Formats: sequence, C-alpha cells, structure tokens
Amino acid sequence: MTIAVQKLTLKEYLAYEDGTGHRYELVDGELVQMPLGTGKHSDISDFLTDEFRDEINRTELDWIAKAMKIGLQSPRGSRWETSRIPDVVVLPLEQWESMADREGFIPLNEPQPILVVEVVSPSTVAIDYRAKHSEYAVLDIPEYWIADPIEQKVTVCTLKDGAYSDQVFTGTQVITSQTFPGLNLTAEQVLRAKR
Repeated sequence: MTIAVQKLTLKEYLAYEDGTGHRYELVDGELVQMPLGTGKHSDISDFLTDEFRDEINRTELDWIAKAMKIGLQSPRGSRWETSRIPDVVVLPLEQWESMADREGFIPLNEPQPILVVEVVSPSTVAIDYRAKHSEYAVLDIPEYWIADPIEQKVTVCTLKDGAYSDQVFTGTQVITSQTFPGLNLTAEQVLRAKR
C-alpha cells in the first residue's frame, strides 16, 4: 500500500504551523522534521555563534551571526521546493534587519549568507556532507563549516569557481577561515564548545 504524501509549496511551508513547536526543513516539497539534537549539538552551535559575534564586533563588520533562525531557499533540481535551516548563519546586518516584519527566510532572489555552519548529528551525516554541501555551493555561499563531533573534525568548505574546496581540521589545529582570518580557534575548542 502506498501512502500519499502531501507536497507543499514554498508559500505553504512558510505559513505552516502544526502546533507541535517542531521545526521543519522543506525537502522537495515534503516536510522533514529537524531532530532536536544533543546538548553537544546546541553547545557547538551556540559557541560558534558567540565566537563569530565576538569577531564581528572586534573587526567592526556590519554583519550578524544567528543560530537556527534563518531559512534558505535551496536550488535543488526538483520541481518541488526546498528550504534549509542551517545551525548558524552569518549575514549582513542590513539583510537581517530587512526581515524584521517578515519570515527569517532568504529566497533565491536575495543575496545569500556570508557563512553557514551545520553541526553533524547521527541522523544528518549524509545530508550535511553531501546534500547541503552541493546545495550551499550552488547558492554561492562563500564559506560552509561542518562541525562534526562524531568524527571529531571541523571541515571548512571555501567556494572556488562554483565548487567547494574542503580543508579538514582536527585536534589542536587552528582553523583557517577566509571569512574570519583573525579568528583563533582550534578544532578541539569548537568541538568541546569551550575556549
């Protein structure tokens, strides 16, 4: 027996509320519940958001870092729409302020974030390393971090000629970032979520 799944348009997704408080991504028109994630997942997201904010303030950039607050329309190759919600997003402050009276959502026709981060959970390994890796590259997001507490590594994906070049950091290796060249964090600090 086949169970029909109701597909949603992007407009329906943005207005969707089921009263459960759950967060969903939209993947090819289907709602995909985002797992709650472990405490470690939240700690890493919060830690990186705070570190990015500190660096933004130190360098006096007109940017802002937000954790799990902003959706991105994805250009997947299906006729159904997709929306992702990265764990951390860095974007221009002006763009964030433009969302004051609308959904925290960036459609394809708006400038994309400067940097996004995904923290890997057991249920998101393939999505974070494959699907989002290619989707974020197609969106021309200059830098994509994959913080992986399972494999104990941080992968920094830097956009070059429409594709990501990945650099893996482990242990006490200092992470290099084109977006935040003055950031002085090791992979271990990120994965422990402690300075």
